[in-house]
Amino acid sequence: MPELPDVTVYLEALDARIRDARLERIRLANPFVLRSVDPSPAEVAGRAVVGLRRLGKRIVIALEGECFVVIHLMIAGRLHWKEAGARLPGKIGLAALDFSTGTLTLTEAGSKRRAALHLVRGEAALAAHDPGGLDLLDAEPAVFRAALTRESHTLKRALTDPRILSGVGNAYSDEILHRARLSPVRMTRALTEEETARLLEAAKTALTDWIDRLRRDAAGGFPEGVTAFRPDMAVHGRYGKPCPDCGAPVQRIVHADNETNYCARCQTGGRLLADRALSRLLRQDWPRTLEELEERRPAAARGEPASPPRAKRRGRS
Repeated sequence: MPELPDVTVYLEALDARIRDARLERIRLANPFVLRSVDPSPAEVAGRAVVGLRRLGKRIVIALEGECFVVIHLMIAGRLHWKEAGARLPGKIGLAALDFSTGTLTLTEAGSKRRAALHLVRGEAALAAHDPGGLDLLDAEPAVFRAALTRESHTLKRALTDPRILSGVGNAYSDEILHRARLSPVRMTRALTEEETARLLEAAKTALTDWIDRLRRDAAGGFPEGVTAFRPDMAVHGRYGKPCPDCGAPVQRIVHADNETNYCARCQTGGRLLADRALSRLLRQDWPRTLEELEERRPAAARGEPASPPRAKRRGRS
């Protein structure tokens, strides 16, 4: 799912292309992508773009007359900038927004249609699309701690809950926690003030660093290839690969459709966190530490020479 850094770079690219341009029409390849009825696509056509903003993980295009186009990409939705009047791709094309400067297309890979387009009238109606989470990049330590400890959750849950924090999802939460050297299952109310401050600093640094990287990757063009799995991430999507800081293999917890990646040595004091499905299967045979896990790996996987084969005993003739 595109998160705060991805959405930020999308917005910057759009700002350079459609600010002050006119929205000429909206084409819907899939009628279900439009989740609102008022105003209609015909009513917003012809209005000029007066601004753009981020609302959590949503992209908001502000039109004159206090109308807004709200795009929620969800997991597999992506945006593409094309020449004016460009055709939508057959299977994955959902909608096209034709501006006087070019065409913005919305696509979604896979069979599930989760991406959404809303047309909204007025700031009050727009506010209903805001989950209300705190913006990490502007957060003060005391406000951040208050938001984090309002309810008792694991850090992973708190970082990815849009009602608590704005714009962070599965991928960047893993990167933030690794940078902060904190366990994803640590409880929010158990954090010391020093740990809370470290987490906020890690969040700001990680998100800012990734915004800068994605800007460099786009190099002034429209960002393509937006993905939650990047080879230069520290832990997210890198199960089994070496942690860039300590070299220990990256571990994971799988729950439903989500995967949490972490470094046991850097974040949990060497303790392995139980994967629900696998630990339920293995029960007492589940390794508790990296050392136990290492002992269970085959010798060849550890880089050790295999034991010489025993000589076969010959039977009596």
